[in-house]
Amino acid sequence: MRKAKTTSGRASSRTGRYWSAAVTRHSDAMTIAKGVFQRDDPNSIARSLKRAAEHSNRRKSSPFRSAISLLNFYINRAGKNLPARRRNILERAKGALRSLYGK
Repeated sequence: MRKAKTTSGRASSRTGRYWSAAVTRHSDAMTIAKGVFQRDDPNSIARSLKRAAEHSNRRKSSPFRSAISLLNFYINRAGKNLPARRRNILERAKGALRSLYGK
């Protein structure tokens, strides 16, 4: 059986078009609350990510780095399909997360 080719020309056995879709579906990085990125309050998003990062046994770096990385991953994954209002809320959540960690 032949493996599907990706846009880079390398063979891939993954289903789906993008590697980030597979990460979103199968990641074992942290367990976050369902719908956390759909909240309208940046402080609520930041507090939830902080709680998840600090309680996770599966993260590889500091809680702050894990939380900010997860937020950045979500923003980058949404790309140009992310509405400006939602992007603004998530960017403010990054600032709130930094202040929660004193950075």
